[in-house]
Amino acid sequence: MLGRDRIQYKSRDQVLAMRRAGLVVGETLQLLRETVRRGLTTGDLDAVAEKHIRSAGATPSFMGYHGFPATLCVSVNEEVVHGIPGERVLRDGDVVSIDCGAIVDGWHGDAAVTVVLPPADPADVELLRATEESMWHGIAALGVGRRLHEVGAAVEDQVARSSPRSDAYGIVEEYVGHGIGTEMHQDPQVPNYRVRDRGVRVRGGLVIAVEPMLTRGGADTQVLDDDWTVVTSDGSRAAHFEHTVAVSDEGLWVLTALDGGRERLTALGAAFAPLD
Repeated sequence: MLGRDRIQYKSRDQVLAMRRAGLVVGETLQLLRETVRRGLTTGDLDAVAEKHIRSAGATPSFMGYHGFPATLCVSVNEEVVHGIPGERVLRDGDVVSIDCGAIVDGWHGDAAVTVVLPPADPADVELLRATEESMWHGIAALGVGRRLHEVGAAVEDQVARSSPRSDAYGIVEEYVGHGIGTEMHQDPQVPNYRVRDRGVRVRGGLVIAVEPMLTRGGADTQVLDDDWTVVTSDGSRAAHFEHTVAVSDEGLWVLTALDGGRERLTALGAAFAPLD
């Protein structure tokens, strides 16, 4: 059902359907975490993901989306997001962001993780930790009656707490979180940073993807000639984490986390409320 704010709010049964898609995404990303290593190509990862998604009875969300040619977005080092898998060979110390989407019975799930291949630069490890922590703090800021843009404020505040110095990390602003449901990208947009507009008041049935992207340098980006791959303008390394989250009157359910978000939400004092 669409509210006056043009958001597609989901019923309990629809959220349960989205959980099925979310689990396919979560399981695929877990498989890729276990698979990724030096010597593989980004195309190898894409083939693993497509096989797993289709074997689960799902369809890749990204394949053919506005002409995108692959199952995954795989972005390496200075690539922030939307990297096209292909012949690039992964090497020691690479930072690899993997974004995955799947459709089950018309409903989408969307999530991303970033890994660093050994031997890891400690600064890259800290970048990943800061990005993932900021995502979870953004998720935990959701709740019925709160304002949507508290998510971005919580992300920004956590990034500041994680930074060894005030300018350690850039928060990419051109690419933000989003509503998700029968389409991969829906209203509302969900900034990963503090904005003056407080946003709509959160209602039960809201389902969004929260996805901060941080860099080890400036926040400016540019798009390569393939019209997809987004890179940092200064060549600094980037990380990207994302989960699809459902809000109910009882609390939160992270649809793309295998445990539904129980561990991280509970640790942050947020209400964990699975519907199954």
